[in-house]
Amino acid sequence: MAIDLERTKADELARQVKLKATFKVCVGSGCLSSKSDILAEKLRAIIGGRGLSGDCEVKLVGCRGLCAVGPLVRYTEKDTLYSGVTEGDLEAVADDISRMPCGGKIVDTNSSFFKRQEKVVLDNAGSINPLRIEEYIAFDGYFALKKVLGEMSQRDVVETVAKSGLRGRGGAGFPTGTKWKLLAEAAGDEKYVICNGDEGDPGAFMDRSIMEADPHKIIEGMAIAGYATGASKGYIYVRAEYPLAIKRLEIAIEQATEMGLLGENIFGSDFSFQIKLRLGAGAFVCGEETALIASIEGKRGNPSPRPPFPTQSGLFGKPTMINNVETLGNIARIIRDGAEWFASIGTEKSKGTKVFALTGHVVNAGLVEVPMGMTLREIIFDIGGGVANGKKFKAVQTGGPSGGVIPEKYLDTPISYESLAALGSIMGSGGMLVMDEDDCMVDVAKFYLQFCVDESCGKCAPCRIGGYQMLKILEKIVKGRGEIGDLDKLEKIARAMKTASLCGLGQTAANPVMSTLRYFRQEYVSYIEGGVKYARQMKKG
Repeated sequence: MAIDLERTKADELARQVKLKATFKVCVGSGCLSSKSDILAEKLRAIIGGRGLSGDCEVKLVGCRGLCAVGPLVRYTEKDTLYSGVTEGDLEAVADDISRMPCGGKIVDTNSSFFKRQEKVVLDNAGSINPLRIEEYIAFDGYFALKKVLGEMSQRDVVETVAKSGLRGRGGAGFPTGTKWKLLAEAAGDEKYVICNGDEGDPGAFMDRSIMEADPHKIIEGMAIAGYATGASKGYIYVRAEYPLAIKRLEIAIEQATEMGLLGENIFGSDFSFQIKLRLGAGAFVCGEETALIASIEGKRGNPSPRPPFPTQSGLFGKPTMINNVETLGNIARIIRDGAEWFASIGTEKSKGTKVFALTGHVVNAGLVEVPMGMTLREIIFDIGGGVANGKKFKAVQTGGPSGGVIPEKYLDTPISYESLAALGSIMGSGGMLVMDEDDCMVDVAKFYLQFCVDESCGKCAPCRIGGYQMLKILEKIVKGRGEIGDLDKLEKIARAMKTASLCGLGQTAANPVMSTLRYFRQEYVSYIEGGVKYARQMKKG
């Protein structure tokens, strides 16, 4: 079956035009935790009770990003955005009065939080219902897939992605076009494309929000990747702790299959592509490519030595390519708007935008998408609204457990893969944790190292033994029993882990320790020189 996208788009837009007004209720995980789905039902009942159901729609939408003040409800007719909505506010919301009874709940949609962002991956989030494929199509969904199948060769697609300068958003920043080219040139009667949705960084929710808010964008990106590389099967690997993302992906796959956008002879072409979901069991190490592949195969999620690389021998021994959720979320726009358009955003070596989970001691905690090259200061103080509770900024941690802390003097650093690496941190998948004057950097380092020790698969000695030994030294230091020589031991073990560990987890596990030693060494010295008395004071503080 070949779907008429133009007709479907026209029908959906006509349906929306008939409605005089729309209330868009966020049903991302953050707002759902405050029962936004129940609020939507009650608001719909109020609208119905007033006899306005034919003129007004209550629509469920994905995350708008301002997670700190949810639930969020937007009235499209006047572009009014309400925050912190409760059941008691719904009558006022339905009236769309200028000031709600409790006051202070109308969000300025012209604020820097919204205006300073540039949405590419998140362009549909907060606008469309993730459960309706027709709404995705109305926003030009699947037109990129139609274009590549009708107008572009496989080589054209690979070259377009390469020219865009897109790099992997999962952490390493490997050029996406190069990875696609490797799979396209690999010999094999069967190839696989895998979407890595195993987001395991503490405090990270970028991929989760994308999958929840716009699942069809991931499906379309995977199908385009399959066509470009000669793959006919795809897997989306999602951690089982993301039940909402799983449900919406399942629905999206079913809808796309029913409409002929997945399956056999898509758009009447010779290209066929199928997608299956696989659930992870919460092992952080399964974010690593070879461990992820082993998990899909039903094996223990242990990393494997490379070469061979997955594009040579991956899932079930076949050539395989793995892209992160956010990476695939860029593909449709690159095909529709062109490589030059995407390459015009960002810096010379870091093109496009980046989605961050902005968390910690920041006023506007939530999900943001900014062009590469924006400074840390702009993200934290302009978009994020600065440090919460009037506290003084101390550091920002980027890259999750594999990243590092960045002190105040480097706040004007532009965000790019290279600039963050130069400071001893990494882009990672997009975690950005803001810390204030009360945060202890030694405790921060110990927290992340403890996480990596717990999540280590234990296969290689440098990670298994090195991480454990570093953690024991840190525990000794925070108890006031450390020695100055311990700092040299930490650095020596860290170098060994980076050099000899089998996978990225072990190679980068010491980054938080090394970066805090680099920028906040005096805090370690204070614990050592102050002894047990100082440690007790810090614990009380």
